[in-house]
Amino acid sequence: MKLHVAWLLPAIGLLSSCAIFAPDERTDLNTEVQEQFTLYAENGYDSTNRWWENFQSLELNALIEEALTNSPTIQQSWAKLAQAEAELAKTGADRYPTLGYNGRAGAAWTQNGGSTATESYTIGLDAAYEVDLWGRVKSQTEAQILNTAATREELNAAAITLTSRVSSTWLTIIAQRLQLEVINLQLEANKTSLELIELRFKQALSTSLDVFQQRQTVAGTESLVPQRERNVQIQKNALSVLLGRADFQSLEIGQTNLPTIGNLPAIGIPADVLANRPDVRAAGLRLYSADWQVSAAKADRLPALRLTGSLDYTDSTIADLYDNWAANLAASLTGPIFDGGRRKAEVARQKAIAAERLASYRETVLNAIKEVEDALISERKQHEYIAKLDIRLNAARRSYEESVNRYRNGLVEYTTVLIQLNTLQGLERDRVAAQLDLLQYRINLYKALGGSWPSELEPLSIGE
Repeated sequence: MKLHVAWLLPAIGLLSSCAIFAPDERTDLNTEVQEQFTLYAENGYDSTNRWWENFQSLELNALIEEALTNSPTIQQSWAKLAQAEAELAKTGADRYPTLGYNGRAGAAWTQNGGSTATESYTIGLDAAYEVDLWGRVKSQTEAQILNTAATREELNAAAITLTSRVSSTWLTIIAQRLQLEVINLQLEANKTSLELIELRFKQALSTSLDVFQQRQTVAGTESLVPQRERNVQIQKNALSVLLGRADFQSLEIGQTNLPTIGNLPAIGIPADVLANRPDVRAAGLRLYSADWQVSAAKADRLPALRLTGSLDYTDSTIADLYDNWAANLAASLTGPIFDGGRRKAEVARQKAIAAERLASYRETVLNAIKEVEDALISERKQHEYIAKLDIRLNAARRSYEESVNRYRNGLVEYTTVLIQLNTLQGLERDRVAAQLDLLQYRINLYKALGGSWPSELEPLSIGE
């Protein structure tokens, strides 16, 4: 319905005295979180630490810097952030009046004893503005502000994940090469043993079965080589993708040894970890955004007050166009009477979205704590496992040496030597894999702790 301008000010004063919808503050999101971790709860974690530098590898540092710039994954995240910022600008524009222009030119002909032509020219300005009586526009803007902030946190989380994947893949390449070196050394030793056994066979000091068994051992060791070579190339291909390189053959890994692992970093308490985890912050921001969307849906059920104005210049000649003008100011109050329950359903839908995001937030929090706990216990038990493995490895070397001596003295069959040999060589390969697992657990811990360092990344330019 149309309102007379004289009624406008009292109506605005009356309506603006009504309460603006806003969500209730959530203050109990992390009340269920445990007070400390099962292990290593002392001190606080330095969230600004670029953790991969602790491995003291210039090569790894360069690879990660390249990935943070050229990786398609991180580029997608920056593009998503640009989309969110543009959407925020669109949403925020609703807080301001709109101003447009129009122009028309026409001619009309009449026939009354002669043909008469009448020309007309019109130009004008149109303005419109919605008075945000109930906070609908504000709520939508606040929701989008939070969504944009959440998108940035998701970018930060993507950066943390990317660095951990680059580091893990790089370490796997080095470990596979080390295993390949171990296998080649084992293969050389096995071939030497085969030559000696064949010589003993010619001297009737060993049997043909001994020769066949050693040949089988050599063939088995040889079969491990292509598997490791395949794994190295597959991991290099994966790393090339993470780096955003189209030429897979251009990647060269120069480091030959796995880095040493230092002491555990300070962990702090679970509340510290949650504050440092961008995925947790993103989930919380999405939840708060949903709360504001509920407020916007509630406000949309109430009347909306819109102001419109126009200024038109009209004349039959262009020269006198600005001499004849007319201005118009109007206000309209519109509201739903019957919409089939659409707006009410929208409120219910937004509440359900908020409930979903609350559950998602709680799940994210629980997983964050779980990941830290898993990484801590995994690293501790891996240290214990490596210590036991070293004991086994030392015992296996002595057993193998003793079995060889007994075989040469004719005290045992060659099968005994082969059993000890296969055990020893298997443990040597397992030792390399165990060291890799230990480093992977440390990377998992750094990833689980999160960090604020991604906020220092330089934005990538998005094509216009």
